[in-house]
Order: sequence, then C-alpha cells, then structure tokens
Amino acid sequence: MPILLGLDTGGTYTDAVLFDQAKIANHGIATHGGGSAAESPLVHGGVLATAKSLTTKHDLAIGLKGAIEAVLPRLPEGVKPSDIALVSMSTTLATNAIVEGHGAPICLILLGYDAKALERAGLKQALGSDPVVFATGGHKPTGDEQAPLDIEAIRAAIVTHAPKVAAFAVSGYFSVRNPSHEIAVRQMIRDLTDKPVSCGHELTSKLDAPRRALTVALNARLIPQLQQLIRAVSGLLAEQGINAPLMVVKGDGSLIDQQVALTCPVETILSGPAASLVGARHLSGADTVMVSDMGGTTTDIAMLRHGRPVLNKEGAVVGGWRTMVEAVAVHTYGLGGDSEVRIDEHHGFMVGPRRVVALSLLAHLYPKTLDTLRAQLANEDMMAYRGQFALRQRPLDTGAEGLSEGQMKVWEALGDGPVALADLVFSPAIGRHLARLVDRGLVIISGLTPSDAAHVLGRQTSWCVEAAEIGAELFLRRASFAGWVPPKTGQELAGIIVEQVVLQSARVILDTAIAEQAGIDTHHWGTLGRYLVDRSISHDQSSAALIDVALKLNFPLVAIGAPVGSYYGEIARRLRTELIIPPHADVSNAVGAVAGGVMQRVAITITQPTEGVFRAHLPSGLKDFVDLEVAAAFARDVAATEAGDMAKKAGAVDIELNHERADKVFEQAGGLKIFMESQISATAFGRPALAHR
Repeated sequence: MPILLGLDTGGTYTDAVLFDQAKIANHGIATHGGGSAAESPLVHGGVLATAKSLTTKHDLAIGLKGAIEAVLPRLPEGVKPSDIALVSMSTTLATNAIVEGHGAPICLILLGYDAKALERAGLKQALGSDPVVFATGGHKPTGDEQAPLDIEAIRAAIVTHAPKVAAFAVSGYFSVRNPSHEIAVRQMIRDLTDKPVSCGHELTSKLDAPRRALTVALNARLIPQLQQLIRAVSGLLAEQGINAPLMVVKGDGSLIDQQVALTCPVETILSGPAASLVGARHLSGADTVMVSDMGGTTTDIAMLRHGRPVLNKEGAVVGGWRTMVEAVAVHTYGLGGDSEVRIDEHHGFMVGPRRVVALSLLAHLYPKTLDTLRAQLANEDMMAYRGQFALRQRPLDTGAEGLSEGQMKVWEALGDGPVALADLVFSPAIGRHLARLVDRGLVIISGLTPSDAAHVLGRQTSWCVEAAEIGAELFLRRASFAGWVPPKTGQELAGIIVEQVVLQSARVILDTAIAEQAGIDTHHWGTLGRYLVDRSISHDQSSAALIDVALKLNFPLVAIGAPVGSYYGEIARRLRTELIIPPHADVSNAVGAVAGGVMQRVAITITQPTEGVFRAHLPSGLKDFVDLEVAAAFARDVAATEAGDMAKKAGAVDIELNHERADKVFEQAGGLKIFMESQISATAFGRPALAHR
C-alpha cells in the first residue's frame, strides 16, 4: 500500500502523520467537486500513526526532525522510510506572520501608480517602514502602454535597496491586462541581485491595483520564511532516505509542489485552516458543519457544506488585510493556547491577539528561567515587566546591515537565550528596538497564557507547572486598571483565564455565524447586539433576569486542534449545539495535508478596445481578433494549456480539465446589446504524483 507522510508546522507544535493512500482514493475530499456529496469518509480511516514535537522557530529543522523521527519507527512492518511515496505539509507560518505583523523587509516597486495608492487597501500600513519606489510605466485597461518604463530610475532603486531587503515585490498598473513591464523589472532584479522577486500578474488575474500591490507585497515578505521551512523539510527527508515528492497545501485546500510554493508563498495563506478543513472532513465524516480549529496562535473558523470547504472568491482576509488569494472562507482570530493574557487599558482583561511563549514551556526548555521567576516572586519591590522574557525566535532574514545599531544590541543581548524584560528594557529606546524585532518576527516575548492556566488547574502537565503558578502570582501584582480587579489567588486567575477563552471563543464563533448568515460583522452589532451575544454565552443565566437570551448554533460544531479538549465542551454547551471532536483532532492539519488534490486555474479576459476588435489578454501578451467566438476559442485553448502545464508543474498526474465562460453584455433600451468583456477560464484537477518504486 502507498504510504504518505503528512506534516504540519504550526505556531506551537509540529505534527506528523503516516497515512494509507488507498483511504484517500476511496474516501478523501474531492477538492474539484468530484464524487457524490453523500459519500462519507471512514472515520479516522487511513491514519496509521501520529506524532507531535514542539515547533522551534529559531531552527525549524529541530521541531520537524522530532516529529518525523517520532513517527517513522511506527511504519507498518516491512515498510521502510524509502518506501514513502509522497510527503505533503501544511503550515500556519504565513497566516501567523500576517496576523502578528511579522515578515521580512522588502522593497515594493510600483509601476504607473500614483502616491495616493498607498492610502488604499491598507497598503501603507501593511508596508510600515519598508521602502516603496514609484516609477513611470504601467498600462491602460486596454493593455496599451500608458507610459514608457523608466529603466534607469528602476535600476538605481534596485541597487540602492537590495542590500537592506530580503525580497522585492513588483506591481504594475493594469498588469493583469499586460504584464510586460512587470516581466521586464523582474528580469532586471534577477540580473542585478540574488534576491527573490514577486510580480502581481503571477498571483492574480483580477483588477484592483492597490489590493494586487498589497498581495504581492505580502507574498515577497513571506518568501524567506517559507524558504526556511522547505529547506528544513527537504534536508530532513534526505537524512531519512525519503526520496518522494514534497507538496504544500494552498489556501483553498489543494496541493502544490514545493518549488511552486517557493515562488508563490502567499498562496499558502490559510494553508493550515484549509488543511484542517480537509482533515476535519476526513476524520469526522461530517457533511455540513462549522469547523473551529484552535491552535497555539489562532482560532480559525470555517464552514463545510456538503462535505466541501466553502471558498472566499473575493480574496482571503487575514489579520485585517483583504488579499487577492482565493482561499477557504475562514475567519481567523488571534486566540489560541499560547495567546498573551493581558490587561487592555480600554477593554480590561483579555486574551490575545499576540502569541507569546508560555512560561511553563519556557521553563521546560530553559530551566534557568525558573530561577529568575522565583527571584522575581521573592522580590517585593516595584518591578516593571515582571513575569516576562524575550528570546530569539528565528535567524536574521538579512545581514547585520538590516538592523539599526540599537536593534543589534538587543539582538546580541539575546544570543545566549531568554532574558527577563526587567533586566533588558531599562529605557524607552530599548523598548522601541525590542518592539521592532518582535514586529519582524525575529524575537518573541514569553508571558502568561491559557496554556499556563491549564497547567495551574491541572488540566495539562506536560511542561513546567511551577513556572505557570509563579507566572500567575506575578501577574496578580500588576497594577489594576480599566476596571479590572485582580482575584486573590493564582488558581482563581487561572479559572478566569479559562472563562475568558470560553467567552472569546464562543463570541467569535457566533461572529462567524452571523457574518455568514446575515453579512453583519461585529463593527455593526452596536451596543444592543453585543449585549445580546454576550448575554447568550454568559455562564450567569440568572432566572431573575428580565430578558432571556439564547442564541443557538444550528449546525454541529467540529472542534480540532491540541487545546480544544480544555475548552470546547463548555463552548458547545453555551452555543447550544452538538460538539464533535474526532479521533486525531490534534493532528487534523497533518491529515488534511495528504488528503487533498492538485488544482490550478487560469482566467483570460477578452475586451473590445474598439468597434470590431476583440482583444485577448493572454499570459504572454495581447492578441486581437475580429470575431468574438474565434477569440473565445483561442483563449480557451490557451487557458487549458496553461492550466494543464501549471498543474503538472504543481505536481499533478491524471489531469482533468473544466472550462467556464462568462460574458458581460450591456443591454440598452430597445434591445441593443453592447459587448463589455468575456472571462474564459480553465481549471485543471489531478492527484499528486507519487514516487515510483
């Protein structure tokens, strides 16, 4: 039987699953719509063995090696690692990097844009201090050049910024109608530097220049992190003698070859949630349900309808940014087992959205930090940042020149391991330097989390219980404000943390349901709407209340992820719905990584720039026709060829093609019809190629 290895690198854990490929063939999700909606997968069918290891962001190979080495000895008798036919992985790294505002420094080159473009789609906010170059060029909606490309200015900008950035992003005005300027600049960057480059036309065929620029900027920013991950996996597989194709899960749940993923890492936005949906379907047999995936960093909520993930064709929204990446319609919230417990000056006691390292885990990994915590507990003096540490999270994504002098001093101070913030941050300037390193994902803070609360309450014992208990006591010494009055003991605080996680989780599930059903998001709930929701999920349902509020989730709730056992029984009770926690729920993402197929789509637009001329905007350039049907037939052939080639490049075999055509025609009074444009698309589906044995 063909054995597959599924991997998932999350914010806290790295998971590994050995899988029987025959179970996928008979019972997996057909991402392209094949098979009957009534077909139900075998509950946890195909899972042969699972393993978990802590994710080590400073060196991903360590966590991956731990998971792989833990699962391989459990191969069926007579099966060797070299017999594994496919390796596929999902990752929350891209999603988490955007949610937490992390990413490598980039240079964004805008061709034909005006400066006001930065104010749209949140582009300026997303870029932060990264350099932006405005250059003459770009095209008109017809695909004709609106201005010549300023070659010399672009060349100078590339040379100037290359030493200080990790990647380049290029977005040309109406490049989806004519990509020639983006292609020329991409070649210049490759000739002058060794830095990766992303172009807008490679990622989407849709209009909306500012949002396309945002998407390509995010893509470039994610390349170094995905490179680190794929290199780590490839090296480890070679060590184990595994010579099999390596695939990565896209945001729509389909798979792509590792080399394709390296050029388009933004397509792995929501890779983890997409894989979790595929895995949830396979493990639970659920048909139409709401799926909540709670990890260390985020809670991702999405719908399965008739056994298939619901997609957001308008573009994935992550961390407040609306991209142009077609992905599962998932609502991602900064709420997980490792979310920061904090007191917000406006909202009071809260959990998240930032991820920190649990104190119980920190002391488990670095035992000396327990001595520091003990000393802080014994010290009755006023102390800033008590119970908090800083530590390196991953290697530098640029050379030393990518850090300021102050940032480099902080970076060097963390060279020997975690440092207590009370000993590190002794001036506002150092605090700002540290914050910048945290924003870039190079450094992470350690503090009190729901995972610590679970240790205090005895619900979890895998890490250092004493560190969690001390962390809770130190948290109680923080000044109370925003109306929050601290409890008397760490045990009480731990109970309050768990209750807060239950409340926030139930609230975001209802938020998702209300948005899906009525299109109303939390910004439009108003005071009354928020009161009704919060009253419905409150643990205090006093009979003395004048109004009884009871919102009910009509669909079952499938809960997956390592922490769900601690919270979701109570969450489902307050949502008045059925709860399904399937077998292997804690590794659902890794299961989903090997249960998907390959899918690639190419869309070509036909416009009418002048009377009697039908222009096909092809990936290679423009081609004019005098007959619409001839143009459409030609576009269909090109789209089919391109989609098939992309599917092969993405690692597919046994490829099938589907075609679609949508004409936009304006009908005037009197019945006169005017052609506006036509969208010709081809979608290629296939199963991932297996290694030949």
